[in-house]
Amino acid sequence: ASRAATMRAGAQLVQSGVGARSLASAAAPKAAAAAPPHEDIVAMRKAKVAEAAATKPKSSRPGARAEEMEDAAAKIQGGKSAWQKFVSGVVDGVRPVTKAMAPIVMPILDAPARRRVENACNIEDLQKAAELRAHAMVYGYLAGGADDERCLRRSVAAFSDVELRHAVLHGVGNNDLDLNTKILGQDSKMPYFITSCAGQRMFHADGEVATARAAKKHGLHMALSQLTTSTFEDVREAHPDGAKTLQLYVWRDRVLLKEVLDRAKEVGFTGLALTADFSWVGNRERETRTGFTVPPSYSMRQCIDAVKSPAWTYDYMSRVPYGYKAVPDADFPAESLVDFIAAQMKPEFDWKDAEWLIQEWGDQGPVALKGVASGADAARAVDTGFKSIWVSNHGGRQLEDSVATFDVLPEVRDAVGPDVEVILDGGVRRGLDIVKALARGADSVAIGRAYLFGLAAGGEAGVDKALSILSRDVYLAMGLLGCRTVAELKAKAPECMLVNASSARRQCAVDRSRAGYTLQPSLQGPPSGQSA
Repeated sequence: ASRAATMRAGAQLVQSGVGARSLASAAAPKAAAAAPPHEDIVAMRKAKVAEAAATKPKSSRPGARAEEMEDAAAKIQGGKSAWQKFVSGVVDGVRPVTKAMAPIVMPILDAPARRRVENACNIEDLQKAAELRAHAMVYGYLAGGADDERCLRRSVAAFSDVELRHAVLHGVGNNDLDLNTKILGQDSKMPYFITSCAGQRMFHADGEVATARAAKKHGLHMALSQLTTSTFEDVREAHPDGAKTLQLYVWRDRVLLKEVLDRAKEVGFTGLALTADFSWVGNRERETRTGFTVPPSYSMRQCIDAVKSPAWTYDYMSRVPYGYKAVPDADFPAESLVDFIAAQMKPEFDWKDAEWLIQEWGDQGPVALKGVASGADAARAVDTGFKSIWVSNHGGRQLEDSVATFDVLPEVRDAVGPDVEVILDGGVRRGLDIVKALARGADSVAIGRAYLFGLAAGGEAGVDKALSILSRDVYLAMGLLGCRTVAELKAKAPECMLVNASSARRQCAVDRSRAGYTLQPSLQGPPSGQSA
């Protein structure tokens, strides 16, 4: 039986149950002392079960899933205003013309963006360039964080709390540096890599493929989001030796997840990263202010902002509407699947679910837990079977005042020991930040906004510029510190790294013997009542 028929039957049960409850409520004053008949209790229980089932994602069967997506698409289309339908029709109608004219028009519209990318000296310059080219809501999504964005700002500022002693007469020349690093089982020319980000075609129409091409040029490892707007095959073709880690969200439908995993194995992914800090969505007020939707819903405000961003707008109008290419049966534009994907998020996803996921991935390669912010969770992740610990606060976009990843990094390293791979992301804006993270305990660093600002500013050329800036900074810092390799940097870290004591974050727990425990081992003394 189709899912639609099942849902109609469930809705009828729910309605009958609601009616039964209403009648029972009205009759209660007259028969307060009388117990309800057994048949009514059974009917009400059935109604509650049907009501609960109606609110959960529907069947995992591909046919039923397709129907579910069709229903979601119809709901989105039916909810549009007359203005939105009109603009949507106009955009779809002119796409063939804008596509044909793109080779002539886009170089003209993108000329200012190209100059800004070429003249950029650092990531901050690329951020400004991204704001000038991108649609206002797209930039707001990219640059914004949760609530008042304190976590976002602290994640960036935390790196300033550590200073480094430069070395002299160290004998390290320009050709002596070897920064090759093993990341999630794969070789990378640098100790940092491209982290995943959903829907990259919203930033630039070339999306994940542009990112992959730039990563290949620099010999960097790359993680790809489960909500990619480019196909697995296109991204792997653009960077066959580096785009080998798939990032997953905590979804309800195990059959759906297994299909995604099987496809990932088929095209050659060897690493898996489970994002565990996104089962609840943070309060992102900047997105509310800018009227953010994925993709544009053609509201009046969005149309006005589109006129102010001609290069981004023409680029969007001259391409096929983007969709989520890794979701099975998702042959619909991204806007049609928003409700379906939201329903798939599973806040109650737990350690048992994680064990299942690890088992399903098998011996394909390492599995990382992304979103770790405590030593306790890191240790449990290792016991559960994760091979890599990814310290992250989701770019400051989830829990406001979440601890900065750079602050909690030493605690995580102390909890898992020296042999477990630890990855850090969050707040990285310079190559020097990467070096500091490595010195403090990370084995590699994942960058997000740093390269995405480049993508939004100028597509592949912008990502290339961002990676060039970061790699330049890493080489310079390593040379000034007199470190040939990442291993040398880690060995010298106790001597060359100084932590600002005023930045110490203290753990206040119920256990009074641990109250005041400092998250930064380089600053902490023994807990109260204990000897050194």
